[in-house]
Amino acid sequence: MLRQYELIDRVLSYDPQADEALLNRAYVFSMHAHGSQKRANGDPYFSHPIEVAGILTDLRLDDETIATAILHDTIEDTVATPEEIQSKFGPSVARLVDGVTKLSKIEAQSESERAAENLRKFLLAMSDDIRVLLVKLADRLHNMRTLKFIPKPEKRRRIARETMDIYAPLAERIGMYEFMKEMQTLAFRELEPEAYESITRRLEAMQAGDGDRIAKIGDNIRQLLSRAGIEAEVTGREKHPYSIWKKMSERHVSLEQLSDIMAFRAIVKSEEECYRALGVIHRKWPLVPGRFKDYISTPKRNGYRSLHTSVIHAGDNRIEIQIRTEAMHAQAEYGLAAHWAYKQKEVRPDTQVRWIQDLVEILDNAESPEELLEHTRMAMYQDRIFAFTPRGELVQLPKGATPIDFAYDVHTDLGDQAVGAKINGRVVPLRTEIENGDQVQILRSKAQTPQPNWLNFAITGKARAAIRRHLRHKEREEGMALGRKLYDDIVARLPVPLGPDALVDALRRLHLADEAALMLAIAHQQLTDAQVMEALMPGSAEGADTAMPPQLHAISIKGLTPGVAFDLAECCRPIPGDRIVGVRRPGQPIQVHAIACPMLAETEDADWVDLAWGDKAEGGTARVAVTLKNEPGSLGAIATIIGAHKANILGLRLDNRDTTFHTNTIDLEVRDAAHLTKLLAALRAADAVSAAERG
Repeated sequence: MLRQYELIDRVLSYDPQADEALLNRAYVFSMHAHGSQKRANGDPYFSHPIEVAGILTDLRLDDETIATAILHDTIEDTVATPEEIQSKFGPSVARLVDGVTKLSKIEAQSESERAAENLRKFLLAMSDDIRVLLVKLADRLHNMRTLKFIPKPEKRRRIARETMDIYAPLAERIGMYEFMKEMQTLAFRELEPEAYESITRRLEAMQAGDGDRIAKIGDNIRQLLSRAGIEAEVTGREKHPYSIWKKMSERHVSLEQLSDIMAFRAIVKSEEECYRALGVIHRKWPLVPGRFKDYISTPKRNGYRSLHTSVIHAGDNRIEIQIRTEAMHAQAEYGLAAHWAYKQKEVRPDTQVRWIQDLVEILDNAESPEELLEHTRMAMYQDRIFAFTPRGELVQLPKGATPIDFAYDVHTDLGDQAVGAKINGRVVPLRTEIENGDQVQILRSKAQTPQPNWLNFAITGKARAAIRRHLRHKEREEGMALGRKLYDDIVARLPVPLGPDALVDALRRLHLADEAALMLAIAHQQLTDAQVMEALMPGSAEGADTAMPPQLHAISIKGLTPGVAFDLAECCRPIPGDRIVGVRRPGQPIQVHAIACPMLAETEDADWVDLAWGDKAEGGTARVAVTLKNEPGSLGAIATIIGAHKANILGLRLDNRDTTFHTNTIDLEVRDAAHLTKLLAALRAADAVSAAERG
């Protein structure tokens, strides 16, 4: 454990103007507050916050952050209070300590709810001051270093899984790659001990067999650059066990088959030399196709800048080489922490990066703990691609993102009003996947609103959270309107008009908070007509007509808000299995058309809604045109075929007759489009049938 003078000397070594008195007070206060508390390994508990502070001195962080690290567990684990911290150390340190404190005193909740609530509070604190995240990551890193001392295996695995799912991705997203790699390695050792031991042993065996292979390759790179007049510091290493295991799993290969397990870093003097060095390396060794990335011209969202390339070295070794300047390397090592180095105190404490703002927006939109965790994980650790606005502004998105994700990343209003997109000047559907380097223009309309089917192809947490929030509000509004209509029908069936206080009394009898709750309960069929009538006017339900008037189709359709009225268009008579689209006009039920319906050309003035049949949708009426030979028994022949296929004739009309053929329009009750297709094929095969097509 670092002694008091050792910790302060570390801080003063990089920041001679640090508040030494503040650090001394924090050290003494924390030591007395934790008293005789012990950690799982038997060390004094006080050793933990001091080691956390020591980790942060390696990042050269300011004195307030170091004091926060020393004090970060005092409110949670001792009798110290927030008021006491503020009086002794000032409002800034008190705010940081409060932000880092693990607020997990939530009883009677599931694990997912507890994790989500902690994450919610953590994100709020982090958005206020990013130093909260830096202290929290150092705290988690030290806890992972001592994880093996926790006696309960299930607790160790829970901590390791949480580290892998939340904290390592958070470290990666702010560019603290050394933190990320160590967290992943320690979590991997706990979660997959056999795989970890196997990979570690085989790496050691490979090192013993190859001797100083990494050193030799590093010297080759250094000498190559030196001969070209480029002075470079070159280091090499094997990738860490978790990274190797992940590649083995993704590519379904053994470690021996995995050729790119070595990575080298060349640090040069300037950005210009980065590109010169890249050219020298590519002229010497063949480039591995698809493995070059220029993060200098298009930095990662966390500010990371470097050139990445993979080459075939000496004929058989596939190696990765990163080329960067000293400043880029500092950013890569410390990430966002570099903005809080003591020399940059002019950076405001509430400085945020864009993705943290996105997380806070997700937090505001999430309805359930599970939804918050889902969207936050999406935002934190998906592989990234780069796209551009028409003005050339860079937008970073997860791999697989669509124009909907792009629109919501630019602005929530743009996402809400998106009706289409142009990618590289070509009009495309909103579900089109964006490729790296695409230029994307969003086509918008003020009349547009988010559609339920967007959730089928929106993949970013920000987009999905915003869409779901809008749909919840829309569902509530439409539910209220439907409930009001049904309520008015119920009131109309009462024997006498209602008195002025009848509704208030009914809400009390039904234990509902307000009129809105009643309308939603009626719309969602949580109350029967009889229950509502009895609550409004006791005794009125007896003998009254309480049957609910027909309102909705029984067929299930995805993409419509529950409770919204719709009609199946007579012009095309869509059946389950057809691709369908909805046509919405004000004051009318949504008209559901087959996507190939010619009448859709006349609906350009209406809003279109992308729809799909529900999972259990079955049964519909199809219209077919059958041309028969004009001979006895032909109509009976097709009736036999229809019956054999268990379809039902609902109507038949003779449209045209001559000496050779006659054409009939037949309305058939079928299960779905596949059923109809088989039936039409059977009709066409009959000798009596000249043609059979869907009408």
